[in-house]
Amino acid sequence: MTDTLIPGLYIVATPIGNLGDLSPRAAHVLANAAAIAVEDTRVTAVLLRHIGVKRPMIAYHDHNADRVRPGLIARLASEAIALVSDAGTPLISDPGYKLVRDARAAGHAVVTIPGPCAAVAALTLAGLPTDRFMFMGFLPPKPGAKAEVIAEVANVRATLVFYESGPRLAATLATLEQGLGDREAAVTREITKKFEEAVTGTLSILAARYAAAPPRGEIVVVVAPPGEPEAASDADADAALAEALTRLPASKAAGEVAKKLNLDRRELYARALAMK
Repeated sequence: MTDTLIPGLYIVATPIGNLGDLSPRAAHVLANAAAIAVEDTRVTAVLLRHIGVKRPMIAYHDHNADRVRPGLIARLASEAIALVSDAGTPLISDPGYKLVRDARAAGHAVVTIPGPCAAVAALTLAGLPTDRFMFMGFLPPKPGAKAEVIAEVANVRATLVFYESGPRLAATLATLEQGLGDREAAVTREITKKFEEAVTGTLSILAARYAAAPPRGEIVVVVAPPGEPEAASDADADAALAEALTRLPASKAAGEVAKKLNLDRRELYARALAMK
């Protein structure tokens, strides 16, 4: 790798706990960028000391992003600017996407340096299906809004991934059980650190476990997808067909009910003709 970086925005994933997880490529970019856009200068300073470099840092976070972003975009024409979060991959549950969007719109190069991500690391620890998953980030703190968001994804056939804090964990697990049913889940914490753990069980069991002793640190909760729905009975099919036939011809009624109840359309069409 050459020391000189072409001008543009470099999205750099940083360790989520263990500083040894910083990739050589990420270290190279941080050491040679003209400046680094950071969430918290104190946190990134620790990482820079670990690799033995000093670089100018620019605070870029929720509270100042709109004000700082235009200046960063202007600098990208002639300088390499790195973007980091306090831990993990930038743009995952942070405002960095607006910087990427505006940089690309201005015609600047955008380069990603992938690496640690707490959501993906938690999935590998949870022992739950990973062929399809949905990242939910932090749920709203207010109970009503939290329940509403959970209800929106109750029928999503995918493993769900949430970020949460220790003090709110037990209440969130209980709300998840209420909204999703008592699914299998995992609570992961201290990922990549000495006391890394993944505690598994049903949502009710986990809620009871952490109600008395809230854990410290940032936490990732992984929840299994819903079980297979029960097959519709003959009575269900007949009732749905009877209703559909009041509005539709037999072929279209059979198609509608087949899609709704996940049943064989040809069998339903034969039954619809018999009912007619």
